[in-house]
Amino acid sequence: MAIEFGTLKTVDIRKVWPSEPSNFTPWLAENINKLSNILGRDLEIIQTEYAVGDFTADIVAKDLSSSSIVVIENQYGSSDHKHLGQILLYCAGINASCMVWIAESFKDEHRKTIEWLNNNTINEIEFYAIGLEIIQIDDSKPVPLFKVIESPNKNVASGTRTEPLENSDTQEKYRQYFQKLIDELREKYRFTNAKMGQPQSWYAFPSENSKIYRFETSFALNDRVRAGIYLDSGEQIKNKDIFDKLFSEKEIIEKEFGEVLCWERLDDKRACRIITYTDGHINSDTEELSRIKNWAIEKLIKFKEVIPKYIKKYL
Repeated sequence: MAIEFGTLKTVDIRKVWPSEPSNFTPWLAENINKLSNILGRDLEIIQTEYAVGDFTADIVAKDLSSSSIVVIENQYGSSDHKHLGQILLYCAGINASCMVWIAESFKDEHRKTIEWLNNNTINEIEFYAIGLEIIQIDDSKPVPLFKVIESPNKNVASGTRTEPLENSDTQEKYRQYFQKLIDELREKYRFTNAKMGQPQSWYAFPSENSKIYRFETSFALNDRVRAGIYLDSGEQIKNKDIFDKLFSEKEIIEKEFGEVLCWERLDDKRACRIITYTDGHINSDTEELSRIKNWAIEKLIKFKEVIPKYIKKYL
């Protein structure tokens, strides 16, 4: 039997998004997960057209795993000096930790500049050059294709840096623990895009509406580990209102979840939490840390299965 193959072709980006600021930037903000996947980060949009002095950055986002600021600059055509200067200005103006420059193609001198910046700045500052093209097979729907041209780590998929940060013993234990946790959540459950464990006691993950709530797990006080949902819309009154409405369905939610949960309204704070706890400490032995990791994964997945539909009712 003869096999018929389609013809792969490149589509003019302007046929899909006629205008970079009016069409592509809003699309990217609404579909930030596509870029998050390439970067190995869980990004949450803070604002598009973000004012920095007399200029405006296309997109400013937050990396949920570290709360660091990410600046994204989009450009049609080939990279140029103007956009390089702009994105460096934006990063300096808002003290960003990560710069993402997207263009259809990169001139060699600009690629080398990004490489030089990554090799000559502190590890906490990262620079990416991301290529973008639109492809199509015959008359199929067009597909955006992002490609890493330059990054702070040549082996992005591994989740490791070229030059690891120097951490304290405790920080390194946190990093190793969360590396295992996010690898399993990403590879087995597609729960996260994150690829790099952080040397900190907590980790946050996006939801379908991260501007209202996100999933978190952390090592808490009194040798406890928690996992659950963190409600924070940025507005205290809205957070408490959503929490109270969820609490009114406490029995129904807990029955579906399969256990009694901890409802922490946190009256003296802006945000609220719905979580569950287990005993645990980062200095536990390998077997115990494995148990904690498995527990956290189980609970995070359960929270994602149960709670979001109740939150959606009150938005």
